[in-house]
Amino acid sequence: MKVQLQQQTLRLRISEHELAQLLAGGEVSNLTRITPTVAYSFNLCLTKEVEPTLVGSSGCWWFHLPQRPLQDYVATLPNRHGLEFPINVGQNETLQVEIEVDVRDSVRSRGGKKRD
Repeated sequence: MKVQLQQQTLRLRISEHELAQLLAGGEVSNLTRITPTVAYSFNLCLTKEVEPTLVGSSGCWWFHLPQRPLQDYVATLPNRHGLEFPINVGQNETLQVEIEVDVRDSVRSRGGKKRD
């Protein structure tokens, strides 16, 4: 999983292999060690809930992705666009969480043309 943070946007891009892990009930993780005592972990898993949730502490975050929107999204692959979820983080602010399957990997795995 590739993680990109920019201002109030968290973008998580996964491979087809990682997508298969999620759909099989597993989780996808990315751990970045900054120093021997500092690390950041981003984790993605599916939930049967309707709304997504983002929970965590200073160094470990879990995004619980609703299963239904992911299943609908999979039917559109390969696709340049991903799923977007605004998460309320308080004080009238949101964090935009974007989940996408790497389009090049998807084209290699599924064949066909990229969809817009």
